[in-house]
Amino acid sequence: MKVAEIQNNILVIADRETELLVGRKGALVKVYGSGLCGSDIVKLKQHLKKNGTVLGHEIVGQIVEINSQTNFNLGDVIITSHHIPCGKCEYCKNGNVSMCRHFKETNIYPGGFSEYAYVSEEHLQNVAYLKPENLTDDEAAFYEPLGCCIRAVKRANLRQNSTALVIGLGSIGILMAQALKAFGMNVIGCDLISSRVELLKSFGIEAFNVNDMCESIKADGVFMTSGSDNALPTALKYVRDGGKILVFSSTPLNTGYANNEIYYRELTVLGSYSPSPKDLKKSYELLKTKEVKVQGLSTIYPLEQIQQAIDDTILNKILKAYIKIN
Repeated sequence: MKVAEIQNNILVIADRETELLVGRKGALVKVYGSGLCGSDIVKLKQHLKKNGTVLGHEIVGQIVEINSQTNFNLGDVIITSHHIPCGKCEYCKNGNVSMCRHFKETNIYPGGFSEYAYVSEEHLQNVAYLKPENLTDDEAAFYEPLGCCIRAVKRANLRQNSTALVIGLGSIGILMAQALKAFGMNVIGCDLISSRVELLKSFGIEAFNVNDMCESIKADGVFMTSGSDNALPTALKYVRDGGKILVFSSTPLNTGYANNEIYYRELTVLGSYSPSPKDLKKSYELLKTKEVKVQGLSTIYPLEQIQQAIDDTILNKILKAYIKIN
Protein backbone atom coordinates (compact mmCIF):
# COMPACT_ATOMS: atom_id res chain seq x y z
CA MET A 1 0.00 0.00 0.00
CA LYS A 2 1.07 3.60 -0.58
CA VAL A 3 1.79 5.91 2.35
CA ALA A 4 3.14 9.42 2.70
CA GLU A 5 5.92 9.14 5.27
CA ILE A 6 8.37 11.58 6.78
CA GLN A 7 11.84 11.52 5.23
CA ASN A 8 14.21 14.34 6.20
CA ASN A 9 11.33 16.65 7.23
CA ILE A 10 9.27 16.32 4.07
CA LEU A 11 6.57 13.81 3.12
CA VAL A 12 7.44 11.30 0.42
CA ILE A 13 5.41 8.46 -1.08
CA ALA A 14 6.53 4.96 -0.06
CA ASP A 15 5.21 1.37 -0.23
CA ARG A 16 4.37 -0.81 2.79
CA GLU A 17 2.76 -4.16 3.55
CA THR A 18 -1.04 -4.11 4.00
CA GLU A 19 -1.55 -6.84 6.64
CA LEU A 20 -2.60 -4.55 9.50
CA LEU A 21 -5.48 -6.44 11.13
CA VAL A 22 -4.20 -10.01 11.43
CA GLY A 23 -4.80 -11.38 14.94
CA ARG A 24 -6.22 -8.14 16.35
CA LYS A 25 -9.64 -6.78 17.24
CA GLY A 26 -10.80 -3.85 15.15
CA ALA A 27 -11.16 -2.99 11.50
CA LEU A 28 -9.06 -2.55 8.39
CA VAL A 29 -10.16 0.67 6.73
CA LYS A 30 -9.60 1.65 3.14
CA VAL A 31 -8.87 5.34 3.62
CA TYR A 32 -10.83 7.65 1.33
CA GLY A 33 -8.97 10.69 2.58
CA SER A 34 -7.68 12.65 5.54
CA GLY A 35 -7.61 16.31 6.46
CA LEU A 36 -4.23 18.00 6.80
CA CYS A 37 -4.00 19.38 10.35
CA GLY A 38 -1.87 22.32 11.42
CA SER A 39 -0.28 20.00 13.98
CA ASP A 40 0.96 17.78 11.11
CA ILE A 41 2.78 20.78 9.68
CA VAL A 42 4.23 21.75 13.07
CA LYS A 43 5.56 18.20 13.54
CA LEU A 44 7.29 18.45 10.17
CA LYS A 45 8.69 21.97 10.56
CA GLN A 46 9.93 21.42 14.11
CA HIS A 47 11.34 17.94 13.43
CA LEU A 48 9.16 16.35 16.11
CA LYS A 49 8.72 12.98 14.40
CA LYS A 50 11.29 10.47 13.17
CA ASN A 51 11.77 9.28 9.60
CA GLY A 52 9.16 6.74 8.54
CA THR A 53 6.32 8.30 10.54
CA VAL A 54 2.97 8.49 8.73
CA LEU A 55 0.93 11.51 9.80
CA GLY A 56 -2.78 12.20 9.33
CA HIS A 57 -5.61 11.66 11.80
CA GLU A 58 -8.74 13.30 10.34
CA ILE A 59 -9.76 10.24 8.36
CA VAL A 60 -12.74 9.06 6.36
CA GLY A 61 -12.76 5.51 5.05
CA GLN A 62 -14.56 2.25 4.38
CA ILE A 63 -14.31 -0.89 6.48
CA VAL A 64 -12.93 -3.69 4.26
CA GLU A 65 -12.14 -6.19 7.03
CA ILE A 66 -13.59 -6.35 10.53
CA ASN A 67 -13.11 -8.38 13.70
CA SER A 68 -15.22 -6.51 16.24
CA GLN A 69 -18.13 -6.84 18.64
CA THR A 70 -19.37 -3.35 17.76
CA ASN A 71 -22.32 -2.45 15.53
CA PHE A 72 -20.09 -1.61 12.57
CA ASN A 73 -20.22 -3.85 9.53
CA LEU A 74 -18.19 -4.69 6.47
CA GLY A 75 -18.65 -1.90 3.92
CA ASP A 76 -19.52 0.83 6.42
CA VAL A 77 -17.99 4.24 5.68
CA ILE A 78 -16.77 5.75 8.93
CA ILE A 79 -15.12 8.77 10.47
CA THR A 80 -12.93 8.43 13.53
CA SER A 81 -10.64 10.31 15.86
CA HIS A 82 -7.20 8.97 16.77
CA HIS A 83 -6.84 9.22 20.60
CA ILE A 84 -8.90 7.70 23.42
CA PRO A 85 -8.67 8.66 27.12
CA CYS A 86 -8.76 5.91 29.73
CA GLY A 87 -11.38 7.73 31.81
CA LYS A 88 -9.81 6.49 35.06
CA CYS A 89 -6.51 8.29 35.65
CA GLU A 90 -6.04 11.55 37.55
CA TYR A 91 -5.82 13.49 34.30
CA CYS A 92 -9.18 12.16 33.13
CA LYS A 93 -10.79 12.66 36.54
CA ASN A 94 -9.69 16.31 36.47
CA GLY A 95 -10.95 16.89 32.94
CA ASN A 96 -7.49 16.93 31.32
CA VAL A 97 -8.26 14.07 28.95
CA SER A 98 -5.64 15.00 26.36
CA MET A 99 -2.92 14.67 29.03
CA CYS A 100 -3.98 11.07 29.78
CA ARG A 101 -1.08 8.70 29.08
CA HIS A 102 -3.38 6.17 27.41
CA PHE A 103 -4.76 8.99 25.25
CA LYS A 104 -1.25 9.81 24.02
CA GLU A 105 -0.41 6.16 23.31
CA THR A 106 -3.51 5.31 21.25
CA ASN A 107 -3.51 6.11 17.56
CA ILE A 108 -4.59 5.02 14.09
CA TYR A 109 -1.92 2.85 12.47
CA PRO A 110 0.08 3.74 10.47
CA GLY A 111 -1.69 7.10 10.03
CA GLY A 112 -4.28 8.80 7.87
CA PHE A 113 -2.01 9.53 4.90
CA SER A 114 -2.07 5.90 3.87
CA GLU A 115 -4.18 3.75 1.53
CA TYR A 116 -5.19 1.51 4.44
CA ALA A 117 -5.29 2.00 8.21
CA TYR A 118 -5.92 -0.18 11.24
CA VAL A 119 -8.65 1.15 13.55
CA SER A 120 -8.71 -0.66 16.89
CA GLU A 121 -11.73 -2.12 18.67
CA GLU A 122 -11.34 0.64 21.25
CA HIS A 123 -11.55 3.30 18.56
CA LEU A 124 -14.66 1.70 17.10
CA GLN A 125 -16.28 1.60 20.54
CA ASN A 126 -15.50 5.17 21.58
CA VAL A 127 -14.71 7.63 18.80
CA ALA A 128 -15.92 6.23 15.46
CA TYR A 129 -19.21 7.02 13.70
CA LEU A 130 -20.88 6.22 10.42
CA LYS A 131 -20.22 9.05 7.97
CA PRO A 132 -23.38 11.16 7.63
CA GLU A 133 -24.85 10.69 4.16
CA ASN A 134 -25.49 14.43 3.81
CA LEU A 135 -21.78 15.26 4.07
CA THR A 136 -19.07 14.84 1.46
CA ASP A 137 -15.88 13.07 2.52
CA ASP A 138 -13.90 16.29 2.92
CA GLU A 139 -16.73 17.82 4.97
CA ALA A 140 -16.94 14.76 7.25
CA ALA A 141 -13.18 14.98 7.86
CA PHE A 142 -13.83 18.07 10.01
CA TYR A 143 -15.25 15.76 12.71
CA GLU A 144 -12.04 15.62 14.79
CA PRO A 145 -10.93 19.27 14.46
CA LEU A 146 -14.42 20.51 15.31
CA GLY A 147 -14.32 18.24 18.37
CA CYS A 148 -11.12 20.02 19.42
CA CYS A 149 -12.90 23.36 19.13
CA ILE A 150 -15.86 22.13 21.16
CA ARG A 151 -13.54 21.09 23.97
CA ALA A 152 -11.96 24.56 23.91
CA VAL A 153 -15.39 26.21 24.17
CA LYS A 154 -16.28 24.00 27.12
CA ARG A 155 -12.97 24.63 28.89
CA ALA A 156 -13.40 28.39 28.64
CA ASN A 157 -16.72 27.96 30.48
CA LEU A 158 -18.17 31.33 29.49
CA ARG A 159 -21.69 32.34 30.48
CA GLN A 160 -24.43 32.33 27.84
CA ASN A 161 -24.45 35.48 25.67
CA SER A 162 -20.84 36.29 26.58
CA THR A 163 -18.77 38.13 23.98
CA ALA A 164 -16.18 35.82 22.43
CA LEU A 165 -13.43 37.05 20.10
CA VAL A 166 -11.68 34.60 17.75
CA ILE A 167 -8.24 35.78 16.61
CA GLY A 168 -7.19 34.05 13.41
CA LEU A 169 -9.71 32.83 10.84
CA GLY A 170 -8.03 29.82 9.32
CA SER A 171 -10.09 26.65 9.20
CA ILE A 172 -9.85 26.22 12.98
CA GLY A 173 -10.88 29.83 13.60
CA ILE A 174 -13.89 29.40 11.32
CA LEU A 175 -14.86 26.22 13.20
CA MET A 176 -14.23 27.81 16.60
CA ALA A 177 -16.42 30.82 15.81
CA GLN A 178 -19.29 28.57 14.72
CA ALA A 179 -18.88 26.30 17.76
CA LEU A 180 -19.03 29.33 20.06
CA LYS A 181 -22.18 30.52 18.32
CA ALA A 182 -23.72 27.05 18.70
CA PHE A 183 -23.06 27.29 22.45
CA GLY A 184 -24.88 30.62 22.70
CA MET A 185 -22.05 33.15 22.56
CA ASN A 186 -21.96 36.53 20.83
CA VAL A 187 -19.06 35.95 18.47
CA ILE A 188 -16.62 38.28 16.73
CA GLY A 189 -13.81 37.10 14.48
CA CYS A 190 -10.74 38.90 13.19
CA ASP A 191 -7.90 38.23 10.76
CA LEU A 192 -5.49 40.11 8.51
CA ILE A 193 -6.69 38.26 5.39
CA SER A 194 -9.81 39.97 4.03
CA SER A 195 -11.19 36.88 2.24
CA ARG A 196 -11.29 35.01 5.57
CA VAL A 197 -13.07 37.90 7.24
CA GLU A 198 -15.69 37.87 4.48
CA LEU A 199 -16.03 34.09 4.73
CA LEU A 200 -16.93 34.25 8.43
CA LYS A 201 -19.41 37.04 7.67
CA SER A 202 -21.08 34.74 5.14
CA PHE A 203 -21.79 32.36 8.04
CA GLY A 204 -23.67 35.13 9.84
CA ILE A 205 -20.90 35.98 12.31
CA GLU A 206 -19.48 39.47 12.82
CA ALA A 207 -15.88 39.78 11.63
CA PHE A 208 -13.23 42.47 11.08
CA ASN A 209 -9.79 42.96 9.65
CA VAL A 210 -7.52 43.25 12.70
CA ASN A 211 -6.48 46.73 11.53
CA ASP A 212 -10.11 47.88 11.53
CA MET A 213 -11.00 46.60 15.00
CA CYS A 214 -12.86 49.06 17.22
CA GLU A 215 -10.88 50.02 20.33
CA SER A 216 -14.01 49.66 22.45
CA ILE A 217 -14.32 45.88 21.86
CA LYS A 218 -13.81 44.05 25.14
CA ALA A 219 -14.34 40.31 25.02
CA ASP A 220 -15.23 38.07 27.92
CA GLY A 221 -13.23 35.37 26.22
CA VAL A 222 -10.56 35.56 23.55
CA PHE A 223 -9.84 32.39 21.55
CA MET A 224 -6.39 32.51 20.00
CA THR A 225 -6.43 30.26 16.94
CA SER A 226 -3.68 32.18 15.13
CA GLY A 227 -0.16 30.79 15.03
CA SER A 228 1.37 34.27 14.87
CA ASP A 229 3.32 35.77 17.76
CA ASN A 230 1.59 39.09 16.98
CA ALA A 231 -1.70 37.56 18.11
CA LEU A 232 -0.60 37.64 21.77
CA PRO A 233 -0.68 41.45 22.20
CA THR A 234 -3.92 41.51 20.19
CA ALA A 235 -5.48 39.10 22.67
CA LEU A 236 -4.36 41.23 25.63
CA LYS A 237 -5.67 44.37 23.96
CA TYR A 238 -9.21 43.11 23.43
CA VAL A 239 -9.86 40.90 26.47
CA ARG A 240 -11.77 42.65 29.23
CA ASP A 241 -10.35 42.97 32.73
CA GLY A 242 -11.14 39.72 34.51
CA GLY A 243 -11.62 37.95 31.17
CA LYS A 244 -10.20 34.75 29.72
CA ILE A 245 -7.74 33.95 26.96
CA LEU A 246 -8.02 30.44 25.52
CA VAL A 247 -4.78 29.42 23.78
CA PHE A 248 -5.44 27.07 20.88
CA SER A 249 -2.26 27.36 18.84
CA SER A 250 1.48 27.22 19.16
CA THR A 251 3.60 30.19 18.09
CA PRO A 252 7.12 30.27 16.57
CA LEU A 253 8.88 32.21 19.36
CA ASN A 254 7.08 30.32 22.14
CA THR A 255 6.68 33.52 24.20
CA GLY A 256 4.04 33.99 26.87
CA TYR A 257 1.55 36.52 28.13
CA ALA A 258 2.94 39.34 30.29
CA ASN A 259 2.88 38.31 33.94
CA ASN A 260 1.84 41.75 35.19
CA GLU A 261 -1.06 41.93 32.72
CA ILE A 262 -2.39 38.65 34.11
CA TYR A 263 -1.82 39.75 37.70
CA TYR A 264 -3.16 43.29 37.73
CA ARG A 265 -6.06 42.61 35.37
CA GLU A 266 -7.02 39.26 36.93
CA LEU A 267 -6.91 37.50 33.58
CA THR A 268 -7.25 33.76 33.12
CA VAL A 269 -5.02 32.19 30.47
CA LEU A 270 -5.67 28.54 29.70
CA GLY A 271 -4.92 26.05 26.98
CA SER A 272 -6.96 23.40 25.22
CA TYR A 273 -5.61 20.62 23.05
CA SER A 274 -7.64 17.54 22.06
CA PRO A 275 -11.24 16.36 22.54
CA SER A 276 -12.94 13.77 24.69
CA PRO A 277 -15.42 11.25 23.24
CA LYS A 278 -18.28 13.48 24.48
CA ASP A 279 -16.84 16.45 22.59
CA LEU A 280 -16.58 14.33 19.45
CA LYS A 281 -20.18 13.21 19.80
CA LYS A 282 -21.26 16.86 19.89
CA SER A 283 -19.08 17.56 16.85
CA TYR A 284 -20.78 14.73 14.97
CA GLU A 285 -24.20 16.17 15.81
CA LEU A 286 -23.31 19.73 14.77
CA LEU A 287 -21.86 18.57 11.46
CA LYS A 288 -24.72 16.20 10.70
CA THR A 289 -27.36 18.88 11.32
CA LYS A 290 -25.15 21.46 9.54
CA GLU A 291 -25.41 23.85 12.47
CA VAL A 292 -21.68 24.14 11.85
CA LYS A 293 -21.09 24.65 8.13
CA VAL A 294 -17.94 23.36 6.45
CA GLN A 295 -18.94 23.24 2.79
CA GLY A 296 -16.22 24.62 0.56
CA LEU A 297 -13.62 25.05 3.31
CA SER A 298 -11.32 22.33 1.94
CA THR A 299 -9.10 22.18 -1.12
CA ILE A 300 -8.65 18.59 -2.31
CA TYR A 301 -5.21 17.19 -3.23
CA PRO A 302 -4.24 13.66 -4.29
CA LEU A 303 -1.84 11.80 -2.00
CA GLU A 304 0.97 12.30 -4.51
CA GLN A 305 0.68 16.09 -4.07
CA ILE A 306 0.67 16.13 -0.28
CA GLN A 307 3.86 18.17 -0.04
CA GLN A 308 2.29 20.77 -2.34
CA ALA A 309 -0.72 20.86 0.00
CA ILE A 310 1.58 21.56 2.92
CA ASP A 311 3.40 24.32 1.05
CA ASP A 312 0.13 25.95 -0.06
CA THR A 313 -1.20 25.84 3.50
CA ILE A 314 1.94 27.47 4.91
CA LEU A 315 1.72 30.24 2.29
CA ASN A 316 -1.99 30.85 3.11
CA LYS A 317 -2.96 30.01 -0.46
CA ILE A 318 -5.70 27.74 0.87
CA LEU A 319 -7.75 27.49 4.03
CA LYS A 320 -7.60 23.72 4.57
CA ALA A 321 -6.21 20.77 2.63
CA TYR A 322 -7.96 17.43 2.31
CA ILE A 323 -5.72 14.64 1.04
CA LYS A 324 -7.70 12.25 -1.17
CA ILE A 325 -6.27 8.75 -0.95
CA ASN A 326 -8.74 6.37 -2.64
